[in-house]
Amino acid sequence: MSKPSQPPAGQNKGRSKAASVAADKPTQAHEIRPGQSIELLKELHILTRDGKLNQDSRRKLKQVYHLYQFIEPLLQEVLADHPDVSLVDHGAGKSYLGFILYDLFFKGLAGAPHIYGIETREELVRKSEELAARLGFGGMSFLNLSVAESTTSALLPERIDVVTALHACDTATDDAIHFALAKQARFMVLVPCCQAEVASVLNRNKAKSLNNSLTEIWRHPLHTREFGSQVTNVLRCLQLEAHGYKVSVTELVGWEHSMKNELIIAQYRDLPRRRPAERLQEVLRTLGLEEMETRFFAPQAA
Repeated sequence: MSKPSQPPAGQNKGRSKAASVAADKPTQAHEIRPGQSIELLKELHILTRDGKLNQDSRRKLKQVYHLYQFIEPLLQEVLADHPDVSLVDHGAGKSYLGFILYDLFFKGLAGAPHIYGIETREELVRKSEELAARLGFGGMSFLNLSVAESTTSALLPERIDVVTALHACDTATDDAIHFALAKQARFMVLVPCCQAEVASVLNRNKAKSLNNSLTEIWRHPLHTREFGSQVTNVLRCLQLEAHGYKVSVTELVGWEHSMKNELIIAQYRDLPRRRPAERLQEVLRTLGLEEMETRFFAPQAA
């Protein structure tokens, strides 16, 4: 059988070189979206200093778009009601999330949309302020506050549309939930991290519950930590449902750099509160966590 004809060697080589050049361009539609700030992507180390994508930066960009696909529909729903969309990002760090959201969504809006980054490290707040000024992102503010302090701060409006908290450590996630409830937030996007408080209470009360076979679930220290983390998020979901939110829990896939990738999305729908409030109290009593009722609280009228 005769061999199929092959294109000239130089032609293959030319195509390979062209494909290589195209792969290095940061403006490919499937990689960098039209209108994105190249300077911002460089600052966030998504692009290299010469404006190119490498394997690591493509992975980072994929993570950004993956998270954005969860948040963007929530922002669109708020925008359908009013143009002044407000978002608070707790535990903002370098405000990676805030800058990406502003660049992809907020900067093109009319009205007075605004993103607030809440962060306790003053140097990161200062750097974020400098970057926002350099990029012309006038609808961004950065506040040197703890999550708990921000709830009563006069520097924030009385109501907020969307609250995010990515990898807010231990009880900071709960503080973010309390902030969102106080601000009557329409949406919450939470990626909890390092839940230690519930595990410590389970461990402290273990001796009191030895006659309960359920204690076997968290008898060993490793299981106490893992079970405590699981229970913490279960309690958070029940608390949100007890306040009328619709809650979905999924995995933030693609974030290989972190073991903490459980994503909780809460949408206020004014749902019935009584049943989740009862379940919340039942779980606390069953596991000997009654002392945590003030943290995982349900509405008084539930």
